Amino acid sequence: MYWAGEAATTAWLGPALPLLRSHLPPPTPMTNPPDIHPDDWDPGRRKDPSRERTDRRRKGWREFRHSYPGIVATMSIAVVLFLAADAWLLRKYFRYQRQTAELRGSMTTLERKRTDAILAQNENRVKIMVELFKRQAKVDAALHLSVSIDSSVMYLERDGALLREMPITIGPEKRVGTGADTMHIAAPRGKRTVERLLDESSVSEIPSWVYGDRGIPAGETRLKGAYGPAAILLDGGTLIYSLPSVGPLNDSSYVLPGAIRVRAADLKAIAPNLKPGVAVYFY
Repeated sequence: MYWAGEAATTAWLGPALPLLRSHLPPPTPMTNPPDIHPDDWDPGRRKDPSRERTDRRRKGWREFRHSYPGIVATMSIAVVLFLAADAWLLRKYFRYQRQTAELRGSMTTLERKRTDAILAQNENRVKIMVELFKRQAKVDAALHLSVSIDSSVMYLERDGALLREMPITIGPEKRVGTGADTMHIAAPRGKRTVERLLDESSVSEIPSWVYGDRGIPAGETRLKGAYGPAAILLDGGTLIYSLPSVGPLNDSSYVLPGAIRVRAADLKAIAPNLKPGVAVYFY
């Protein structure tokens, strides 16, 4: 039954309403709960000596050290290692500074001036060469690739028009090999030309030092699809490749030193437009 309010309730109950009200309990007033005196507060299990204390707050360093010895030991070891590394770097730095000062001190004034001029000339020469290759890439009317080492981007261009932009990963500059076969490999600079196009069915030769550089047991050096679904071999041995599914280069965190790795989809998209002899500019 639905009630229409107090008036409808009174009309329906009639004379029986006073009798019902006399039997109802008095209403409880809505008040805030009484304040509890601090002395009446029951801390519960914290006063029970047989139960483990659950309060994890620590008042001082001594209590924290005794409560968490593992964390303190780990932090101490890490701090010692960082300080040792800093001390080693500072020692090497001061050693190089001292050797440089000794070498310059053994030179005559004319030799020092000549050395400074050669260093400045070589630095300026590299900058000029990079700018020249960049300018040459922009004015080349033929289809070509431009690789910006500093920006980690490769461009497909023709006569100044940008046809495709591709992100790349550049292999680090490092010394590889063992014994008398060691060599220093750096990122390419200058102009190269396409020598051969590779795909997943191509059998390629992988340098034997790759296994040692990756720290894995030596394996086969001639593999099918070793440089991924698509790759570009340039003159001078420079390689632009994609992530393969076989071989030692099948690791997204490892890039072949001195090489350029590009997404397979990008290389497959531009491969039909490339042929031997197409210029590739590195700057």
